[in-house]
Amino acid sequence: MCPLHYCPPFFQFEGEKGILGLLATLFIKSTHPHLMSKEPAAGKRRGGGPKNRTPPFPRRGVHPQRSAAMAMAYKMATEGMNVKEECQRWFMEMKWKKVHRFVVFKIDERSRAVLVDKVGGPGEGYEELVAALPGDDCRYAVFDFDFVTVDNCQKSKIFFIAWSPAASRIRAKILYATSKQGLRRLLDGVHYEVQATDPSEMGFDVIRGRAQ
Repeated sequence: MCPLHYCPPFFQFEGEKGILGLLATLFIKSTHPHLMSKEPAAGKRRGGGPKNRTPPFPRRGVHPQRSAAMAMAYKMATEGMNVKEECQRWFMEMKWKKVHRFVVFKIDERSRAVLVDKVGGPGEGYEELVAALPGDDCRYAVFDFDFVTVDNCQKSKIFFIAWSPAASRIRAKILYATSKQGLRRLLDGVHYEVQATDPSEMGFDVIRGRAQ
């Protein structure tokens, strides 16, 4: 089985160092598996002399395009992503002016930057935000959730949503996982974070339960 299939969902790993370590391990396993082998080296095998074995270059069973995608994703992850100024500007307008209900961000791989993908108007709600998230690609989003507490007090909480559906590419999952903290650092005022791979994991009841 291809070692890439062992890659857990990115949301299970916290911190950029842990994710980058995972990426390095997966990349080495997919391209130079003999370096990861725990078998005794040739000439030091128990009960016999050295065996003539050809080093597995290139490794059979690993598609070259997938290996190249892993290499590119790892390079982009270690170099980091540029977060455009518009991301922070739209967020601050949502936070202070209340002119937007949500903002969706995406990564442009060509420019290696985080951009604004969609802005929800004051008349749009959580259903429109969910509809704006693609079913086969990753996204970031912030949502301004207004609610009334049990004490009849009007409050507002901002949610950061890391969307990584199961149908998205492995490369996209890696890029969004390693670039998340760079965007989060600029979004001052986020109260909660939700990581989801399926709409049920970010349902409105989940948002309401976290806020209350």
